[in-house]
Amino acid sequence: MRVIGTAGHVDHGKSTLVKRLTGIDPDRLAEEKARQMTIDLGFAWLSLPNGETVGIIDVPGHRDFIENMLAGVGGIDLALLVIAADEGIMPQTREHLAILDLLGIHDGLIVLSKVDLVDDPDWLELVEADVRAVLVRTALAHAPILRVSAFNGQGINALIEQMTARLNQLPPRPNFHQPRLPIDRVFSVDGFGTVVTGTLSGGTLQVGDEVEVQPRCLRARVRGLQSYRQIVQIALPGSRVAVNLAGLEKSDLTRGDVITYPGQLPTTTRIDVLLRALHDLSSPIRHNMAVKFFSGALEAHARLRLLDCDTLVEGGRAWGQLEFDEPLPLGRGDRFILRRPSPAETLGGGQIVNPSPAKRWRRYQPQVIADLELLFVGTPAERLAQITNAPTPLKRPDLQRSSGYAAADLEAALQEALERGLVVQLSDDTYWAASAYQTALDKLSATVRVFHRAEPLRLGIPREQLRSHLGLKPALFNLLVSSHPGLRAEGALIRLHDHAIHFNDEQQARVNALMSQMSANPYSPPSLSDANALAGEDVVRALMEIGEIIQVSDDVIFSRAAYESQVQRILELIDQRGKVDAKQLRDHFNSSRKYVISLLEYLDSRGVTRRIGDDRVRGPRAP
Repeated sequence: MRVIGTAGHVDHGKSTLVKRLTGIDPDRLAEEKARQMTIDLGFAWLSLPNGETVGIIDVPGHRDFIENMLAGVGGIDLALLVIAADEGIMPQTREHLAILDLLGIHDGLIVLSKVDLVDDPDWLELVEADVRAVLVRTALAHAPILRVSAFNGQGINALIEQMTARLNQLPPRPNFHQPRLPIDRVFSVDGFGTVVTGTLSGGTLQVGDEVEVQPRCLRARVRGLQSYRQIVQIALPGSRVAVNLAGLEKSDLTRGDVITYPGQLPTTTRIDVLLRALHDLSSPIRHNMAVKFFSGALEAHARLRLLDCDTLVEGGRAWGQLEFDEPLPLGRGDRFILRRPSPAETLGGGQIVNPSPAKRWRRYQPQVIADLELLFVGTPAERLAQITNAPTPLKRPDLQRSSGYAAADLEAALQEALERGLVVQLSDDTYWAASAYQTALDKLSATVRVFHRAEPLRLGIPREQLRSHLGLKPALFNLLVSSHPGLRAEGALIRLHDHAIHFNDEQQARVNALMSQMSANPYSPPSLSDANALAGEDVVRALMEIGEIIQVSDDVIFSRAAYESQVQRILELIDQRGKVDAKQLRDHFNSSRKYVISLLEYLDSRGVTRRIGDDRVRGPRAP
């Protein structure tokens, strides 16, 4: 599906041409008909000789309505630049041409309209030469010039043939399964409710789909779809679409909002951009100036920060950051136009290179500029490495949305990035730049190392303490820990592989004194509080972490040897007798009920024994 846009001066006969091509008057407002001037976007469609239906957007030509023109021109495949043969190039035509160039609309036809009003062939040749001179620095420099009259039909068939041929040469609109519909009209229909229109890109929309409206974070359901007045169940990328939304009122929406699938288009208040200035600026673009920003159908106020210069002169190029007062739904690769708020003037435009930069960049930083250049002109694999160089890994759908690559292109770029070691694929099928992955591993081990230095008598840092300190989600944290070659997980503790607890002479003396007391009466040893008083809490905790002391309840501990011998003997007695109870074990170990009950409840919790009434039998995890 394709969309054609008409551009040109207000008096050059755009609307009349559209009506001649389609039979539809694109001027729908009473004021437009009264003034014979397109004020807002107009819409029509026609069937080409090859059977394809294409939409036509008729944009306003008057300078006063240039911002309405910007709301409709961004989604077109082919531009018709309409120039009246009796007037030639006008200032507004030049501005429209510059906007098409900045938006990357490289396919177009030059329509020399109203040729029925010109009797002098030399005049037509002169106008065409003037047009060629204006086009020479633009993407439409080699576009065909067609002489047409909407009044008597001259050249109309040739125009349709050229439109068909040009559209046939274009690659199909990609389907990323990530639809985006910038809203250019909102209205209500009796009996149906809220309806919006726009040019669909990125994927299909289907009746019944749950959608999200950004930047308002509103949810709705697609109740119905129309494309060129035909009811459809599925709307295809590249088509003009009317969407009947269930769950929203007309007052909830406005031009510039974007319909997409939930969670697919996050909003942003800052973007990195490559900016080009127009060739005929009245004054340079300056750092930190206030601008009006246009992309898709949205319009917003922004502050422009130039990163590699103080001023940008006519025809110049610069890297910049645009900062917005409110979140906007923007994506990598989106084209935009900047205008001066007052006096109104188009300044330039460009492309979004990064829709969510990590921070507000410092100016004149060579590495920042180099990273932006790589993100813009690098190979697909290098661009993926830049995109995935983020605080957290990206899942494949997010990577496709951020890169703008079709499925096959994304697969090829990923394979190259993986083979070159630029990107790593994690076990949960997410991708991360190798540099970001290594940085995360280094930060992980560095944090553990700092903990070891601060707490030498601790075997390791508690897992949750480490995760919370690093601010990582559990899934990513666990993945990093398990894949780090220098870390070991010891139960709920994380330590460096080569870390061990070492007691100094004074601490070792306390260890010896405590273990001597515990060996003297192994089944009725000192309580935990008594052990702490004798050897110190730090030493006792260290002995527990390295497994020399086993804590079975809040205040009951055993040496490892005493614990293991008791467990072995309890299981032997169960095997001999079929079961044992606390009284029998108390007598057997010449202990007390406190120690025996604490031990048995601990063994129950670990599955070594299982309680049946007052008796114990072998548990499911008994060795």
